Amino acid sequence: MTSIETFELSDASHRIALNQSCFCMTLSRDTLDADIVAGVNIDGFAGLLTDRSNLFAATGVFVSPIDIADMKAQVAAIEAASALKAYQSAVGDRSDDGLLQKQLNTKGLFMGYDFHISDKGPQLIEVNTNAGGGFLAAALQDAVGRAAFTCGDAQLENESVATQKMLETFSAEWRQTGRSGRPETIAIVDEEPESQYLYPDMILAQYHLEKSGIKTLIVDPKELSYLGGKVRYGSLRVDMIYNRLTDFDFSQPQNSVLRKALLDDAAVISPAPRHHAELADKRNLIWLSDADLLREWGLNDVHISALKSVPKTVAVTPANAEALWAARKEYFFKPTAGFGGRATYRGGKLTKRVWAEISKGNYIAQAFIPPTMRAVTVDGEPGTLKYDLRLYTYAGETLLIAARVYQGQTTNFRTNGGGFAVVYKC
Repeated sequence: MTSIETFELSDASHRIALNQSCFCMTLSRDTLDADIVAGVNIDGFAGLLTDRSNLFAATGVFVSPIDIADMKAQVAAIEAASALKAYQSAVGDRSDDGLLQKQLNTKGLFMGYDFHISDKGPQLIEVNTNAGGGFLAAALQDAVGRAAFTCGDAQLENESVATQKMLETFSAEWRQTGRSGRPETIAIVDEEPESQYLYPDMILAQYHLEKSGIKTLIVDPKELSYLGGKVRYGSLRVDMIYNRLTDFDFSQPQNSVLRKALLDDAAVISPAPRHHAELADKRNLIWLSDADLLREWGLNDVHISALKSVPKTVAVTPANAEALWAARKEYFFKPTAGFGGRATYRGGKLTKRVWAEISKGNYIAQAFIPPTMRAVTVDGEPGTLKYDLRLYTYAGETLLIAARVYQGQTTNFRTNGGGFAVVYKC
């Protein structure tokens, strides 16, 4: 082991220990909410935050510059791998959907790369399209930044320009399709948006986009129509759709307008089915954790090295089901088309009834990487919660790094004392 590797291991271990021993808090939730609300002029926004008591954690997470650089290198390597001809061909072999051939130059709004920090450094857990919460996370870090909260030598990792960088991605994505200028009207689309837990994030996106001069709607896809080659909301033409749906291939009947519009290039739609297929389909983790395959496909050694810590992932098949059951405690099982932690299972807690369904297929088995723990103070009492790190990116560039503090099997925004947390670099 070289001296650099020794330093990296020591550095990672130090940050893990710091997160597990420091009980410092940032802002009280009331103070935080008041600061965020004061920065925007949105009727009823305070109530939306109050109704979501576990949206923000009253603590920060410490991350080393080395780990931040490592995560960014992994993102760059994944983006490079996804651009390989052989990788693209493998994606195409899984589906002949014509949507995957539309708006080929777009990059996908708000990609989310999620990591656990181990003593080996950051390890990729999954990749997400339409990763929600970016505007909320930016508002959180701005509020903490204005309060000038510090803990020793730690500094906020994110710049205060994160919101502006996120806004710029909409115009950049628009221009990637060959269009000039920027869209006049954007629709933020989700199923029953007002019922979504991250609805305040959509409200913030709408507020900042409109402040920049772009008319912005928040709508259910059933409210859209397709007339005269245009997507419309009532009589209003919609130029661009910020897609937050979890119907990743627009196969559900209520999303037929989006499917038709993308096939006809009638509106810019992002993220689109192609972005999910190329980057966020959980089966991609099988390829990304296979160095020999990536080398065969033409990925260079620098990028292969960056991906060496991606947990080994395999497809669950009838052929390997018995072996995976025997070694189940070493794996985390996820549905290939899943999202938001739904129907995911830690192997050590599997029942035979659930395994009977998993073993039929349409699941991946990913080497289990325990989440790092964060010391917290909840209701005046010390304790520990889990956390992960999310890089919000566009075209491989990191827009914002946020932490999510939680308890249970996956992030859930239901944990007392949990929620989005700011990231401190030290």
